[in-house]
Amino acid sequence: MTTRPGIIAFAKDWHEDPTSNHHVLIELARTRPVLWLNSVATRTPKLSSGRDLGKIRRKLREFARGPVKVADNLWVFSPLVLPLPHSPVAQQINRQLLRATVYALRKRLGLGDFDLWAFLPTVADYVGTLGERASVYYCVDEWSLFSYLDEAQTRAAESRLLDKVDACFAINHALADAKRAQNPHTFVSPHGVDHAVFARALDSATVIPAELAKLPGPIIGFYGTIQDWVDLDLIAGLARRHPEWSLVLLGQILVDTSAVNGLPNVHLLGRKPHAELPAYCKAFDVGLIPYRISERMKFVNPIKLREYLSAGVPVVSTPVPEVVRYDHLCAIADGLDAFERAVIAALADGGDDRRRQRSDAMRSETWTARVAEVSRIVDELADRKRKP
Repeated sequence: MTTRPGIIAFAKDWHEDPTSNHHVLIELARTRPVLWLNSVATRTPKLSSGRDLGKIRRKLREFARGPVKVADNLWVFSPLVLPLPHSPVAQQINRQLLRATVYALRKRLGLGDFDLWAFLPTVADYVGTLGERASVYYCVDEWSLFSYLDEAQTRAAESRLLDKVDACFAINHALADAKRAQNPHTFVSPHGVDHAVFARALDSATVIPAELAKLPGPIIGFYGTIQDWVDLDLIAGLARRHPEWSLVLLGQILVDTSAVNGLPNVHLLGRKPHAELPAYCKAFDVGLIPYRISERMKFVNPIKLREYLSAGVPVVSTPVPEVVRYDHLCAIADGLDAFERAVIAALADGGDDRRRQRSDAMRSETWTARVAEVSRIVDELADRKRKP
């Protein structure tokens, strides 16, 4: 076992679609023990929601089961807390619960010195109370702009967190600029990519999934959670103008899809395991990032951009600012007419040589490289903190 300080992380729920939480913590676990704490709530659950009630029941079962080892150095656990992130009384109770929980888990897992990482904006009350060496806020989005979160309460909670942590890492420049105004130890840490995994799309041995192999081409693809920021009206417009195209959407559906329901060439195929996505990418003639442009889009950094490119797929995106930085590798288009023209042009740019060039451009942007740089900065800050 490594002697490097371990990691205890407040993250999203392990079983959900892989995001930067998964990539970063799995990478950290290659060199040290990591305890992943499933979400301690970013909003108050609705007791009228079957989905929320199901989530509560699942978390109680996971708490009773105890920590689960999901990799050599990585354990996942659902702590028992009151899911009232903006209640002072609940937070006071939760502080005591989490202190006792973390103490018991450290003893059970043999976890000595550790750094505390937060991927959620609502955990400020626990920073500095659990015995950590250093604290990190890994900021992956402008949380206050999510439609299902209370904007004012989320901003206030994140502000308290930024005041307390030793460092903040933000996934794009606009997000870093916003957080640096409050915490001067804020750094840009863009998303990485599992390049070797997605480059399998270029391997002749990779088999295209049967559900795509049977569709008429060309295949215009998208994967990711289908939420309110995915422009389904844009997808519907493309589908109507080009009935000869197959538009494939992979991912959990969390929004009304009536805009595309009934269109014979639009295929909603549900969630797929992350490890299978390179095979789906192999079938994509074009990969889409069809996000509605809003204030929040300044602060996002789509992981799928680097994954599409690593798989060699031609990419067409709406003008998401962080994607525009890669306009030398993908097409940026605003509005249905421009988007249609960009997809048509991308279809002509899918030869084997061009696919390999796109993939090679991503070789240096791995999660390994990104996390190594973050770890170096955290170690330096922790050393400085220890010195009188």
